[in-house]
Amino acid sequence: QVFSSVTSVLDMSVFKDRFVLEGLVEEMKKQSTDLSFGPLQPSGQIAVRGSFPAIQVLTDFLLLQAKSLSGKDNTEESKSHQRVGRRQLQEPRSGTETRNSLRDADGEGQVVVVDTDVYHYMKHFFPELFQANDGVVVSGVTDGDVTTVCVGNAGRARAGQVSRVKRNISDCSVKLHSTLRKERISFPEHSRDERQRCRRACERLRARYPQVLLVPYDTHLDLIGCASDVFNFTKEV
Repeated sequence: QVFSSVTSVLDMSVFKDRFVLEGLVEEMKKQSTDLSFGPLQPSGQIAVRGSFPAIQVLTDFLLLQAKSLSGKDNTEESKSHQRVGRRQLQEPRSGTETRNSLRDADGEGQVVVVDTDVYHYMKHFFPELFQANDGVVVSGVTDGDVTTVCVGNAGRARAGQVSRVKRNISDCSVKLHSTLRKERISFPEHSRDERQRCRRACERLRARYPQVLLVPYDTHLDLIGCASDVFNFTKEV
């Protein structure tokens, strides 16, 4: 909410034994069209500039690739994956096929890291993004301000379906991250009746602000929505 753009310097050298770095950078550019990429340095470093949510999405993609490298390099199966991975990046393929070749090496699925408030909002107003269908299962693990959304294959998903579901969740979270705001209403500590009156007032106002999400806690109430709605809601309460 503060910075319109940030710059991150990525060290791509960790992938040089598995991927052709130039090909991996091209795939990154296809997946992250909102980001600006500097030249790839001989050391493997590359500068990336753009919004923080967009860089988070790119980070998710790279973390999956790094995860696939750990603990498997000494097996023949891993060496086979490495050879296939390098070849698939070099050959001209469609965008969907290339994205599938770069997913988690185990084929188990993909992850999206989102702000927890955005996750609550998406779960309430866009539940279809998280519903299990077409062999794809979606689950979320919340750790404070960050929630990791796991998109997995239950064994029946069509080719590319996991990537499509992950991309839909990612795109929605990036859009909401730039528009949503949160206001917190703290309950009076000394009077249980006053806390109850505050909660009832919020419930009455809910119908007038259908796009505001109310997240209740014992000591406070969080309102998540667009800036004007949460401001007016809080003022009326």
